[in-house]
Amino acid sequence: MRISGRAVAYAGCVRLGISASRVLDDRDRDEVLELLDTDPITNVFVAARVRTVGLNPARLGGQMWGYGPRGRLVSLCYAGANMVPVNATPEAVQAFAERARRQGRRCSSIVGPSEAVRQLWERLEPHWGKARAIRWVQPVMATSSAPPVKPDPRVRRVRPEELPILLPACIAMFTEEIGVPPDNGDGGALYRSRVAELIRIGRSYARIDDGKVVFKAEIGAVTPHACQIQGVWVHPEMRGRGHAVAGMAAVVEEALKHFAPVVTLYVNDFNLPARAAYRKVGFKEVGTFTSVLF
Repeated sequence: MRISGRAVAYAGCVRLGISASRVLDDRDRDEVLELLDTDPITNVFVAARVRTVGLNPARLGGQMWGYGPRGRLVSLCYAGANMVPVNATPEAVQAFAERARRQGRRCSSIVGPSEAVRQLWERLEPHWGKARAIRWVQPVMATSSAPPVKPDPRVRRVRPEELPILLPACIAMFTEEIGVPPDNGDGGALYRSRVAELIRIGRSYARIDDGKVVFKAEIGAVTPHACQIQGVWVHPEMRGRGHAVAGMAAVVEEALKHFAPVVTLYVNDFNLPARAAYRKVGFKEVGTFTSVLF
């Protein structure tokens, strides 16, 4: 029997007629960072992971897939707790989807630029089944300027001993945003450790009045080019009083002063109060993400 077609093989992958994705390692680090830095706002989460721990899967918490041979990388896909496509061409999306289909779903979400995520999900849904929720439009926002509004002077870095005060607010935010609590499975140990780590490294901010969190936010990812705010939350009893605007202004000031020249975040399109608050602080929309949640 004769098989026609051009066989392309590298990193243990053989495909006919098209190039396959491959698992990257620390030898690819410089090239990966060069590709990530072509869009530092969109890629801040993945770039921060690579800069911090490299590409060894044990340290990275997953694999980094590349499309294209060493020295000519075209696209990436971080495949860890989240699956995040980077600069993913249609051909790369096809290769990433085939690898993901073969290994089965290991992530809790697919998140990233809308078109790439949509294409990935079109190919994976028949094999992975229905998603728990899909957030089709999530505006990516960014600012590099001092906020035009007065920051809340009572927003400050959270201290390590305040973890028991902050943690319930973090759990409430996560549950409200994602739709499920973060303490399923392991009783919340992993989530608690992440919250504690952000406090320890000085990237957790809050206004705490009489032992109650009024406002909180974290700087979750940091590179030399950008940082990403996450976990923005105002206590339900305190909403509508301007705490989000003043609190975010304080966090943006701190982020620009201590972490990176650009501050970014992404938000659900239907969260109109949050989008309005971010615009008041100086954020502008620069792109669109989509999140598929499992």
